[in-house]
Formats: sequence, C-alpha cells, structure tokens
Amino acid sequence: MSETLEAPAMRTTDAPPIVEARGVSRRFSKTLDFAAKLARRLGVNVREEVVHAVDGVDLAIRRGEVVGLVGESGCGKSTLGRMIAGILPPSDGVILSHGRDLRSLDGPEARRVKLATQMIFQDPYASLNPRLKVEEIVGEAPLVHGLVRRGDLAGYVDEQLRRAGLDPALKKRYPHQFSGGQRQRIGIARALAVQPDFLVCDEAVAALDVSIQAQILNLFMKLRKELDLTYLFISHDLGVVEHLSDRVVIMYLGRVVEEAPAEEVFRSPNHPYTQALLAEVPRIDTRKRSFAGVQGEIPSPLHPPSGCHFHPRCPHAMERCKLERPALKAIAPGRRSACHLNDMV
Repeated sequence: MSETLEAPAMRTTDAPPIVEARGVSRRFSKTLDFAAKLARRLGVNVREEVVHAVDGVDLAIRRGEVVGLVGESGCGKSTLGRMIAGILPPSDGVILSHGRDLRSLDGPEARRVKLATQMIFQDPYASLNPRLKVEEIVGEAPLVHGLVRRGDLAGYVDEQLRRAGLDPALKKRYPHQFSGGQRQRIGIARALAVQPDFLVCDEAVAALDVSIQAQILNLFMKLRKELDLTYLFISHDLGVVEHLSDRVVIMYLGRVVEEAPAEEVFRSPNHPYTQALLAEVPRIDTRKRSFAGVQGEIPSPLHPPSGCHFHPRCPHAMERCKLERPALKAIAPGRRSACHLNDMV
C-alpha cells in the first residue's frame, strides 16, 4: 500500500457486549415449484434444497473493539454480519443488543437500536442509489428519523462528508460521478449520519484499488478514535485484519473454529484451518518458500460434512473428526478453538 497505515489503539475487553449472537443459525431454502412437486408425487426423488449458511455461532463484541471476521468465500461471514446488523433474521438463536433480544423490541426503542448499528457494504457501486444526489443519500435517513431539522440539514450533510474525507462542494453530484474510493466514503458518511456506535464493515475495502485501501482503513481508525466506534470488520485479507483488529474470529463453512486476540492468532494459530490460512500469507522472512492454498475445496453448504466440517481437508483428521462435532471451547484465557486435537494435549 502506498500510504502508511495507522496502528490501532488497543481497547480493554472487560466491558459488557454491545452486541451478542447466541446459537445463531441461518438457513436458506429453495422451495419446490409446481413441476418439482408433480415429479415428487410421481416418485422422483426431489427434495427442497437447504443452504446451511451459518450454523450455531456464538459471538460477543464489546464496546470499542475491532473484531475481525475471517474465512474463505462461502463460509457464511457476510450472512453472519447481516444478521448482527439486523438486516437478516436468524433461523435459530438470538441476537442481543446491550443484553436485550432484538425480537423483543418495538416502537421507538427498536428504531433506536437499529439506527445504532449500521452496515458498510463491499460494493461501493451497488450500495448507492444512482438516482439520488449525494446530499440526498447522506441526508435522507437523519431527516426521516428526526435527528436533524430540515433547516439544518445542509450543514449536517456537509459535516458528515467532511468527516468521511469528502469535499461538501461535491454533494450535488450523483454516485456515477465519483471514483470507487470516493463512493465508499459516501457510504461511510451515510452510515455515520444516523449517529451509530457500531459498524459492520463487510469487505469494505475489497473492491478498491490497493492504493486507496490504506486511505479508507486509516479513515476507519480515525473515526474509531473520534466517535468511539465499535467494528465488526469482515475480510478475507489477513494482512488488513492483522493490522486493524483487536480480536480475530475464524469461520469455516458456517461455524466459528477459532477466536483469539489478533496478536496470538497470527503468532500461534491453534486450529488446523487457521494454520492453513496463515501459511498462505506471503511474508518477507519466508519469501523464498513456495506457497500453496488450503488443500481441497470448501464443501457445499447444501450438504456439509458430518462431524468437523473441516475434516475432509484437514491433514490431522481422525475417525472422531468424521463423527463428532468439536465444541468451541476455551484453550487459554481469551482464546477458543473447535478442534479435537486440543483434547489430546
């Protein structure tokens, strides 16, 4: 990256969770159409397809933390992020905000909780309405929710754009008149305009040029200090996660397989999947070593493997791994891992 990234300020983790997922699962079902139902009546073995996107995840995020959520494409991290942001309801389990079940809230309180959590999406092109000017994109929600009066809206929008690193003189333009990095800044300004305290960032820099990524990442860290924000930062880029995160959560095929402070994950990964992911990361001290990806392909979430989902690709797999799901349990203070190998230590 062409710009130096700012080091994140470390936060304490003894505060109560600002958001918590307990036993959260999400399934997507494809129902049978008329032809398929008819075929099944005639004896054809046709079933509804069910995608197990997220499978029994427990996750707590405390105020002021940056939690990095990592995994291969298709592991369910974006689906989990959308559930935590309140965009998708879980099929099973509960999402808690400040200890309260989101499903139990209604009226003004439900609206306040939803505004307090905002999401920044991966694609800065698709996430903005091309028919609206920037001032409308940023100003619509705070006006509708009564956070600002119409007479003060212009100045309020200018403030949000400056905070996101954009010139307010550009607010009369449409999204197609901006670069990718500028569009992502518009998305950040839109999210901040409703005064949230928790941001879910879903691959927020993945679609940007490398030269722009450092600028956006520095902006996230700057906003964290200024506004006391909490982040769930979803990314496949382990270098970004290592730099930004206080704590890292590793997902594989809908399940959390490891969770630990960022420094410990990158220094001594426990789960074989985490070890395989980190082995792919090029580093200066290992530049002469040949790199290979995680062996095999991620199984289909339509038919996930029994037992430990990673066992078909794991070099340490035992018979027990094929039959029994490993529990995500503490292996050290502040560290959890879901691997049967830990029972043999």
